[in-house]
Amino acid sequence: MRRIYAAMEDELLVIDAAERPRAERRLDGSKPQCLAADPGRPELLYCGTAERGLWRSPDAGAEWEPVGDGISYANVTAVAVSAVEHANGSSIVYAGTEPSALFRSEDGGDSWQELEGMRRLPSSSEWSFPPKPWTSHVRWISPDPAVPGRLFVCIEAGALIRSHDGGETWVDRVSEGPIDTHTLAVREDAPGRLYSAAGDGYFSAGGGYLESLDGGDSWERHSEGLTHPYLWGLAVDPADPETVLVSAAKSPMQAHSAGAAESTIYRREDGGVWQEVRGGLPDTEGTLASVLEADNAGSGVFYALNNHGLYRSLDGGNKWERLEVPWPEHYLRQHPQALLVTENPW
Repeated sequence: MRRIYAAMEDELLVIDAAERPRAERRLDGSKPQCLAADPGRPELLYCGTAERGLWRSPDAGAEWEPVGDGISYANVTAVAVSAVEHANGSSIVYAGTEPSALFRSEDGGDSWQELEGMRRLPSSSEWSFPPKPWTSHVRWISPDPAVPGRLFVCIEAGALIRSHDGGETWVDRVSEGPIDTHTLAVREDAPGRLYSAAGDGYFSAGGGYLESLDGGDSWERHSEGLTHPYLWGLAVDPADPETVLVSAAKSPMQAHSAGAAESTIYRREDGGVWQEVRGGLPDTEGTLASVLEADNAGSGVFYALNNHGLYRSLDGGNKWERLEVPWPEHYLRQHPQALLVTENPW
């Protein structure tokens, strides 16, 4: 049985995906924004919140404790756990904030140190989040599971940057790379391959889906078939690096505003043309951009979370079913923030 964590606007849902799913609320009022699990210990979780810092659960979401000693800002917008442990046996955890700063813990989150070099990159003076142009934030963090020490960080908006030594030194954005990545995927079985779902297609020509095959040195845009240029969620089949899903809208407003919501999901396989998928999903009108997640335990299993509920596909994203998770009416106006699927450790 799988355990699913859904970050809503005000609380975290902990869901056991049984025949009749159960959902328990945690972190009420915290405004959760991001989630991560320790790759070696699926019961060890991290959740970043708006204005209440970073929280950790040692027991698969039953209990939570704040763990932010050394993180300078209360708005934690991204969190990730490296598959490569520190020499002391603890997992290496990374947390990103608004304003844009990055912190590293070598003891599983008990203490933190800022990786200050990131903020000294030349492009940092141009980082800006359009709704709040005076600031920016770390939107996504991806430690490379295939290369120890290699780290990819996405700034919203302004850059996709890289480090080859765990954040001590940095490589700035490249001219043809994405500048507004919302979700980034990196795979252990495809070293150097990066998948970016970005807002770039709305702000400039060329589309919002980009891939790199050389660890971010160069990028190509693959947008044939995408009629919605603004991309949000992304997931890659764990058994097939050529099967990719993205969620998309025609504008940021349609992706994120309940009053203007209209979004959809696309699927691409074997390097072909993007195909819109609709079977089993809610109408595009009235649907906020879905957060997507692949189930690493099963080939072709994907989840999508949006304001209408939690959906699952068992056939690589072609057809979907809504899981019967209790869904109060006020969720219909909410934009889910993050989705995490793990093995149920109990």
